[in-house]
Amino acid sequence: MKRLGVGFVGSGFMAQFHVKSFEGVRHADVTAIFSRNAETAKDTVNLCKKLNVGDPSTYSDLAEMVRDPKVDAIWIAAPNHFRVEMVERIVEEVKSGRAELKGIAVEKPLARNLKEARQVAEMIKGAGLLHGYLENQVYCPSITRSMDILWRRGASLSGSPYLARCAEEHSGPHRPWFWNGIDQGGGVMNDMMCHSIEAGRFMLSKPGEPDWLTPKAVTARIASLKWTRPKYAEELHSTSNGEVDYNRAPAEDYATAQITYETKEGDLVVAESTTSWSYVGAGLRHSFEVLGPEYSMMANTLDTEAKVFLSRRLQGETGEDLIEKQNAEQGLMPVMSDEPLAYGYVHENRHMVLSFLNGQQPSEDLDDGLLVTELLMSCYKSAELGKTLHFPIDGIEDFVPQVAQGTWNKRKLVEAAWD
Repeated sequence: MKRLGVGFVGSGFMAQFHVKSFEGVRHADVTAIFSRNAETAKDTVNLCKKLNVGDPSTYSDLAEMVRDPKVDAIWIAAPNHFRVEMVERIVEEVKSGRAELKGIAVEKPLARNLKEARQVAEMIKGAGLLHGYLENQVYCPSITRSMDILWRRGASLSGSPYLARCAEEHSGPHRPWFWNGIDQGGGVMNDMMCHSIEAGRFMLSKPGEPDWLTPKAVTARIASLKWTRPKYAEELHSTSNGEVDYNRAPAEDYATAQITYETKEGDLVVAESTTSWSYVGAGLRHSFEVLGPEYSMMANTLDTEAKVFLSRRLQGETGEDLIEKQNAEQGLMPVMSDEPLAYGYVHENRHMVLSFLNGQQPSEDLDDGLLVTELLMSCYKSAELGKTLHFPIDGIEDFVPQVAQGTWNKRKLVEAAWD
């Protein structure tokens, strides 16, 4: 089988996580990297060489990278506020005939809001390209294996599942732009609840029937619980070199949402999502639950197969060598043996590569990303109004959350503006 040459747009944390996963992806090489940051681009190239997943060329001109004949497909892992601009440049090269691509895969969330997400999707589709939505959690082996068993052995005998609970929590993002509501499009809800919403939808959907669920209603709340407290707001301002000021323009560090769906059989089912940047534990925690008439499942990524203990006498350097978003270097610590595999990146990228090579549309595509974005914006709207909203919501196409405008008031959680 021919190999797929993959060009990355972006060279930061997400791009490097994808690169690590390519150790488990056959029939593909990382052949090019576009980045505005020469230092992280060099780091990503070195990582590719170290893992033997490619010897990529680096570009500071996106159009030039797209024209590279070694690039067959592009993975977009750049900051949210550059998405529309970058897709426009890529598509221009393809439609002009100066470049040939098989497909484009876009990292979650698709964009900062529904209007931008629709622009991204329509441009890529308009260029006649295959397209994938990079939502790793629906490819987590613990989830896909569990759901295969539940649907075959549980749902087939007693009925489809009716409740899913998904949570993703850690102590905060790596880069300042993630914290900035205007650049990122919101706070933790846009950044991380996109995972939980799609994971919940996946777990409640009958295999092989992507239209099994129809959204009917959303209820959501957002809050800033930790990072607007004076001590932590100052810490964030200092560590971001003044780029993030939560005293002036905070973003939410906690969010919860409940989405009610109707199944093709006419049953109402519920997906609950919780996410936070205010969780302090060993590190990143993903948790999942599914309940059905005569069955249930649960998974927690911190319930690892191995743990180590390091005594207080050890005073080593801080890092993330045990688990992503690691918060300690002492005590009893979980060891994540293969994070890219456990979090779904290996199977996600393997699926995208094979789909593009075979000329097939991936199972998670930009239509899924559009629906997730619409649900996210609906959740923000619900949180701002303080009430349950029926889906779809009029005017959501042009809606920009207050957090993304820099005008959100963290006291709105309890003040009379909700009345």
